[in-house]
Amino acid sequence: MSRLYAGIDVGSCTTKAVIIDSRGEIIGSYVRKSGIDYRMAAEDALKRALGTIEPNGIKIVSTGYGRHNVDFAVGRRTEIACHAKGGFKYLGKGFTLIDIGGQDNKVIRIDNEGKRIDFRMNRKCAAGTGAFIEEIAHRMNIPLEELDPLARKAKKRFKIGSYCTVFACTEILSHIRAGVSAEDLVRGVFESVIDRILEMMPIKGTVLMCGGVVEHFPIIAELLRERIDGEVIVPPRPQLNGAYGAALFAMEMDQMK
Repeated sequence: MSRLYAGIDVGSCTTKAVIIDSRGEIIGSYVRKSGIDYRMAAEDALKRALGTIEPNGIKIVSTGYGRHNVDFAVGRRTEIACHAKGGFKYLGKGFTLIDIGGQDNKVIRIDNEGKRIDFRMNRKCAAGTGAFIEEIAHRMNIPLEELDPLARKAKKRFKIGSYCTVFACTEILSHIRAGVSAEDLVRGVFESVIDRILEMMPIKGTVLMCGGVVEHFPIIAELLRERIDGEVIVPPRPQLNGAYGAALFAMEMDQMK
């Protein structure tokens, strides 16, 4: 069996593990909630990603919010570097990467050599993130898995004006009282996510959208396509991109010896 490499992305909400072989092909992966014990979450995600594969000699790089808790990793990289690495491996050309996470959003510009040329992160407020969507779903008493199909039934574009999650919830309640349909409101919530992204920097050209929010709510990528001059691409498993980039760094460390 060829040498194996692992990337573990410990986010504030979920922990992702990816196993690749010496060709950079993904041969195993797992996603779970991070909880309050990041080391345990990383260990469990790695074990489940490996499955029946023997972990002997595997090289591991960690990334994400809790990367420093993964003390069994041989290296650590920022999620910005890992997302850029994973995205460039997938596209092989310059692009803008948008990562919509549980607590923050990132926009990263990568040149044709895979180097980062610009980066922006959302403001401290969680508006436009996964936490924002979850809070709105909770207030509207709609299961998360029903949001995407519901938004696709919207009959008109409805704008959520509030930037703050708390104020947005209050605004939505007033719209419900006024008789605005759930379909239009949910689409408006997803549109507000795009609004927050477009505030961060001008978006054009080739865009790669990553993160758990896009994986679970693919309509967000479709809405962005309608609003920018460029191509919007979503990789097969957008939530794994950061962990995949970390695994590629692990492989690169081996090759540099």
